[in-house]
Amino acid sequence: MRLTAVRSLAAAVLALAGLTLSACSSSGGGSEQSSGPASTSSTPAAAHYYVSVGDSYAASYQPTAEGQGHTTTEGFADDVVKLAKDKGYTLVNFGCGGATTESILKSPGCEPAMRAVNGPAYTAPQAQAAEEFVKAHAGQIGLITVSIGGNDITRCGLEEDAVGCLTTSLPSVSTNLGTLLTGLRQAAGPDVKIVGITYPDVFLGEKAIKGGNSSLADLSVLGFESFINPALKKAYEAAGASFVDVTTATGAYGSQKQTTEVAGYGMLPTPVAKICELTYYCQYQDIHPRASGYQLIAELIVDELS
Repeated sequence: MRLTAVRSLAAAVLALAGLTLSACSSSGGGSEQSSGPASTSSTPAAAHYYVSVGDSYAASYQPTAEGQGHTTTEGFADDVVKLAKDKGYTLVNFGCGGATTESILKSPGCEPAMRAVNGPAYTAPQAQAAEEFVKAHAGQIGLITVSIGGNDITRCGLEEDAVGCLTTSLPSVSTNLGTLLTGLRQAAGPDVKIVGITYPDVFLGEKAIKGGNSSLADLSVLGFESFINPALKKAYEAAGASFVDVTTATGAYGSQKQTTEVAGYGMLPTPVAKICELTYYCQYQDIHPRASGYQLIAELIVDELS
C-alpha cells in the first residue's frame, strides 16, 4: 500500500466524527452466479474442517520488501490449526488478497497469486464458494473465521474525495458484511463457531517512520475505537458470531507516555513499538502482520473456542 494513501485515509477517517454506523443483515448469501463447489480433492472426506474467509490477512500475506510480497503459511489460519491441534482441524482457506466486502460477494474467483497457500481454486465469488463448501460438508465444519473490510476503507486514501469515499463506504461495509455473515450462518447452521477479526491500528507506525505524521497517528485511534470497530462488532454479533478486537489486543489504546525500546527505532511510545514489532508498517509501510502478529491473532481466535 502506498504511504500517501494510508496517510490520506487516516485523515479522512477522522473527518467522520458525526457518522453513525449500523450493521445490516440480509437474507442473501452473495451473488447468484452459478458455479460448482470449490475443489477439495486434497482434503480427506472425514476431516473436521476449518474454513477461512476474507482478504489478505485471511490468506496470510506478508511482504518481502516495500511493495513486494506473497501469501505464506505463517498466517493466523495456519497458526490456529497448530494451536488448536486437539480439534483436529483441516484448513480450507478461501482467503484472497485484495478482497473487499463487495468483491467477496460479487467478483468471480481469485487469482492464483492472491490465493492462500494450498487454498482451493474457485470460480464463483468467494462467499458463494465458501457457502457451497460448508453446505456440502454439513456436520463436518468446526470453525469459520472472517477477515474482511480493511480494503474497503484503505482504498479511499487514493480517492480525490477521500471523505466522501469513506462516508459512502463505511455503511456499505456493514451492509455487505451482514450479507456475507447471513449466508455463512445459513450454510453452517446455528451451532458452528464463526469468529470475525478486525485489524491492528497500523497508522500508529507513523510515529516511527521518518517524516511520519504524529498527529494523524494519535487521531487514528479514535477512528478505530469509535467508528470502524463498533460497526464490525455489531455486524458480527448480529449474525451470532464472535468478534475479536485485534486493535485492542495489539495495544492501540495504551498510554503514549509509556515507552519501549525497539531495535532500529530507539525509544517509542509502547503502542507504536507494538505496531513495529507485530507488523511491517514501520519497516515497509505495509499493513500486514509479521509472524508474531499473526500468531497473536491466532491466539485470540483460539481463546474464543474454549
